[in-house]
Amino acid sequence: MSVIKWPAEAIWEAVAPLLPGFTVEVLPEIDSTSSELMRRLRAGQPEPTLLVAERQTAGRGRLGRDWKSAVGDSLTFSLSLPLAPADWSGLSLAVGVSVAESLHPDLQLKWPNDVWLEGRKLGGILIETAGPGSTGRHVVIGIGINIAVPSADAAQGLSTPPAGLRERLPGIDAATTLLQLAEPLVRNVLLFEQHGFAAFQTRFARHDLLLNRPLRLSNGVEGIGRGVDAGGALQVMTSEGLQAITSAEVSVRPAGD
Repeated sequence: MSVIKWPAEAIWEAVAPLLPGFTVEVLPEIDSTSSELMRRLRAGQPEPTLLVAERQTAGRGRLGRDWKSAVGDSLTFSLSLPLAPADWSGLSLAVGVSVAESLHPDLQLKWPNDVWLEGRKLGGILIETAGPGSTGRHVVIGIGINIAVPSADAAQGLSTPPAGLRERLPGIDAATTLLQLAEPLVRNVLLFEQHGFAAFQTRFARHDLLLNRPLRLSNGVEGIGRGVDAGGALQVMTSEGLQAITSAEVSVRPAGD
């Protein structure tokens, strides 16, 4: 029996008017909430769903990285919904803006989909799409947030030292975090559908970890971060001029980290 009192009904009441047919599910354990929602979409189950796992056994991050989670020490959930933006570019950045604004002004966003606190990774965002099918294209948005600072064992092998939300909000728990995130997330994703990343560009800049910092990219490029453009591309001033980085396969790190 769950020891976490999840606010499923409160989330449903807030989100259902925005997403007809919306449901909230909490599972004690699953391989990956995003994998499960992708399986459902491929099986012809398109209902908008927020799926929470108290524990993931095979959580996934960007570039296939594992996301480790322990009951209560982290929040792992995914949201699936139909989405048809004119341009998908920058969706992970818009989701990051929603997360940062919903939780704490000190949170920073590392292009393209990480949430940081004081130079350490607090969480990550994974965007996947399915379709088009008979019900159109759908998106699955996976979010993982450390509530407590992970133990040394859990952090072993991570490329970036981890942070925990309780460092800024000492009394916070996974259930309260989810309640703070869910309804604004849906509203912001629907705003993105209508207006694209341009509606988030200024908001992203307030949390931009890489802005005006020396950067080193995995493709060998070095330069200074100059923010993101209206399409969500990372702007890097290099010795050869301003370059726009659009591929999420390019890893970006502040120089010296």
